[in-house]
Amino acid sequence: MDVSTPLRELPGVGESRAKGLEKLGLRTAGDLVGYLPRSYEDRRQVYAIAEAPVGEPCCVRVMAAEEPRRMHIRRGLDVTRLKVVDGASAMLVTFFNQGYVRQALHRGEEYILYGRVELMGGHRQMTNPQFEEAERPWACGRILPVYPLTAGITNHLLAGLVERALHTLPPPAETLPQALLEQHHLAPAADCWRSIHFPADETALEAARRRFAFEELFYLSLGLALLRERRSQGRGPVFGETGLEDFYKLLPFTLTGAQKRALEEAAADLALPRPMNRLVQGDVGSGKTAVAAGCAWLAVRSGWQCAMMAPTEILAEQHAKTLSAMLSPAGIEVGLLTGSMRAAEKRKVLSALETGALPFVVGTHALLSQGVAFRRLGLVITDEQHRFGVEQRAALAAKANTPKDPPQAGRRLCGEGGGDSLPPAADKITKGCPGAACRAGEVEQRAALAAKAGGEEDFSPNVLVMSATPIPRTLALIIYGDLDVSVIDELPPGRMPVKTVLVGESKRQRMYGFVRDQVKEGRQVYIVCPAVEENPEGAWDLKAVTEYARVLAEQVFPDLRVGLVHGRMKAREKEAAMAAFTAGETHILVSTTVIEVGVDVPNASLIIIENADRYGLSQLHQLRGRVGRGSHQSWCVLVSDNRSPDTRARLKVLTQTNDGFKIAEEDLKLRGPGDFFGARQHGLPALRVADLETDTRVLREAQDAAAGLLAADPGLELPEHRPLLERVRRLFAEDPDRFN
Repeated sequence: MDVSTPLRELPGVGESRAKGLEKLGLRTAGDLVGYLPRSYEDRRQVYAIAEAPVGEPCCVRVMAAEEPRRMHIRRGLDVTRLKVVDGASAMLVTFFNQGYVRQALHRGEEYILYGRVELMGGHRQMTNPQFEEAERPWACGRILPVYPLTAGITNHLLAGLVERALHTLPPPAETLPQALLEQHHLAPAADCWRSIHFPADETALEAARRRFAFEELFYLSLGLALLRERRSQGRGPVFGETGLEDFYKLLPFTLTGAQKRALEEAAADLALPRPMNRLVQGDVGSGKTAVAAGCAWLAVRSGWQCAMMAPTEILAEQHAKTLSAMLSPAGIEVGLLTGSMRAAEKRKVLSALETGALPFVVGTHALLSQGVAFRRLGLVITDEQHRFGVEQRAALAAKANTPKDPPQAGRRLCGEGGGDSLPPAADKITKGCPGAACRAGEVEQRAALAAKAGGEEDFSPNVLVMSATPIPRTLALIIYGDLDVSVIDELPPGRMPVKTVLVGESKRQRMYGFVRDQVKEGRQVYIVCPAVEENPEGAWDLKAVTEYARVLAEQVFPDLRVGLVHGRMKAREKEAAMAAFTAGETHILVSTTVIEVGVDVPNASLIIIENADRYGLSQLHQLRGRVGRGSHQSWCVLVSDNRSPDTRARLKVLTQTNDGFKIAEEDLKLRGPGDFFGARQHGLPALRVADLETDTRVLREAQDAAAGLLAADPGLELPEHRPLLERVRRLFAEDPDRFN
């Protein structure tokens, strides 16, 4: 056997199992070694019945005192029972819907059971334990790995295949320099691969886990540092105007200290001859738009054009209106470009952009249309960065330039080669492609937009990104490793916090009465559901948005206007539903999380989130941010009948604080980084071992090690460092050319 041996050639792996393993990404013997456990079971100690700890998983050695008895209870439910003994005590063992145990267990034979011992009326019992023959144990007496599985693949099968591969394959090559291993006291790879699967004890497991966590974070830090360095070598437009006092005088309100700090950090970037790539992250309502306005003001005062891209037409219209109110006193015109504008309006805007007469435009993906050209684009602002990340931003870096002929966009942003003139996703998006494909392409939209910068100089536009998702500092170190980050961590004075309550089904009628009270006062209401169709995948308890909206409109609130919006609607239908709610024509808007990145409706004072336990805290906080934008008291009602203590404790966090950063920290502890970004949406290579909450110290060590290595060899050009560069290229496999 070698690393390339197909799994279907291994004993016990037929065609069906091979297909199941392939679903897990396992095709060869080499894949098995790299498929890491998700947890472990400590089966080292084997107990007698009377000594087994109650309620904890453990191994118990027993003898079957009788043949198993099978009883048919009802359709779909069979029960198989037998009594087991160990010479001193007896115990009842029950199996549900596992009729095969009648042939597997026999009176007088000894077995080792693994499961939880429970007390029932003073007697011990086990339910659905795993078992193996006592004379030929394989699983007990060791720490057993537990792997992510799929239908048709058991943990016993997979663990056995991994163990065979570890015994047969040659030891894997070392991937870290010897000096790093010694400096950071890291165990060798050959030892760690065995210990990460089948550790001899806790010490061996921790040593292996620490080594692989360091390795992951080291290569990730190395790659991000290379991206940052190459980005800094590019040429960006230098803004001659850097003073902000005149901008501050334009505003009818005083910026918070955090807003001023973020704006001044951006202004310092804009004065440098390299392209700015800055993320401004702040909680809902923290005033990021004012920071964007300040940067646009600097751009226009310095003789450059500015473009801002928003995810929806309604959001683009609102941004244009808000920014125009801020900047028109300075004589700065803010234009709007969306797909639904009339042809004559579009032609007028396009002409003004091409001649430079229009200094600032806000738009949707219409900004990427073939006929859009800028005279001198110096600043690109994008909204809601939290859906995208390093890989996609690098696409902008690889594709953008400043050609005279916009359709033949240039080849680079950060001095790197490669990249096409316009991204393939742009064509789909301009045709209104719905769903995840569009979201994945939105950063490519930014790439195409940046590629439209006009002029004759070879430079790349400055990029300002705004996110309303607070990210814990430990996570931001990784997620935004190639961006400079500004944090707006305070809200404008006088903003009324949203009051949040957690209720169960028993309070539903009272809740509906509260909806009526809010509407009578002239307010509007969001109701958010987690499903589109009735009973998706058997989830009977979920409120299906389409059916729920019909019931509310026809039976609960027949005298009120109830709107509906969800992600499967056509773009035009969604825009119309949101526009009606924004204009106050709809009293209640029933929606999925499509409103998470939503519009500013100051009149909306109540949001009800059904099945709230289905969401992460950060997403619930984002949804809550849809209300509380006006001068009146606003409310968020979380509806859940989930009685799990952990779930209720998690949801109660939202009832106790409105601080998005505290909520994000709690979410990271409870759910990990996936809740912030979904499956790979952030574009980073996946972390399989490192835990961003608990491995902060290892992260700092890895970052320091990467920085030290690059200080000595900035391009990883030394022969002994070429394998490191190759590893980084494989890690960022979607676009390895950027490290050439």
